[in-house]
Amino acid sequence: MTRTITVGIDGSPESRAAAEWAAREAGLRDLPVRLLHVWEPVPAPMAEDPILGTETHQYWTRQVPRKMGEGLRLRHPGLEVSCDQRSGPPANTLVEAIEEAELLVLGSRALSGLGGFLVGSVGQSVIAQAEIPVVLVRAGEMAADEHVLDPAGIPSAATAFRPVVVGIGIDSPDDNVLAFAFEEAQRRRTALHVVSGWQLPPYYPYVLAAGSLPDEGVARRKAADLTRVILPWRQRYPGVEVIEVSRSGSPAHHLVDVAHDASLVVVGRRIRRNPFGAHIGAVTHAVLHHATAPVAVVAHP
Repeated sequence: MTRTITVGIDGSPESRAAAEWAAREAGLRDLPVRLLHVWEPVPAPMAEDPILGTETHQYWTRQVPRKMGEGLRLRHPGLEVSCDQRSGPPANTLVEAIEEAELLVLGSRALSGLGGFLVGSVGQSVIAQAEIPVVLVRAGEMAADEHVLDPAGIPSAATAFRPVVVGIGIDSPDDNVLAFAFEEAQRRRTALHVVSGWQLPPYYPYVLAAGSLPDEGVARRKAADLTRVILPWRQRYPGVEVIEVSRSGSPAHHLVDVAHDASLVVVGRRIRRNPFGAHIGAVTHAVLHHATAPVAVVAHP
């Protein structure tokens, strides 16, 4: 079966931004785009209503993918776009429908103020369940936002891509997350910033209280650990410039800070077979709510 970049759409501004991002990514990967619209069946008391009933509901939900598909084909000549429609609970239906997809792209409302994502319950549930990478795109995201400013300081999609940023844990780096990040940086011909946050040893506050100088050796060892983890990947992707960022403190805080000027942020999500519900992890949750660039969540064992 043909691999696709699948976009969950509902006609909202955020889903339109997701579809545009997916079209650009499809150009980088030479893949088709599949627009997937999920609608929930009309409750029985409303089903016979001439205005709110099933037939009217189905008619309008068919228009959403059709019109969005026509727009994508017009703005991205040569792009193969297909439209699909499913019925059922949105989160579960999306997860069940993406087995043949290489990537799932979802839109998310932008937060006010400093930006970031407002991830709804459907988005969080899909991210927590999907075993393929899921990319969240904010409403209003444009191609120029992923590129550096032109020489006159004007946003442009014709300039080089901003860096890709990936967060990893030194103690348990995952190959799926790193491979995805390196591939995305290579496709964009841009640098990859690898960010690792770490905590000082438990005894450290007592050392400082005793008047001892901070042990810079801890920072050096952590930086050396990061270099050791990334070395094989540097050799595998010699064309990708790698900037290593090893800092003491909250991994989420440092990741969001470095990602401020990124074209894409990559984080991992551990797959957990939990009968009481799936979770996306504290760092991933924080990045989703505070990063201003599109965020790719890559599931791993």
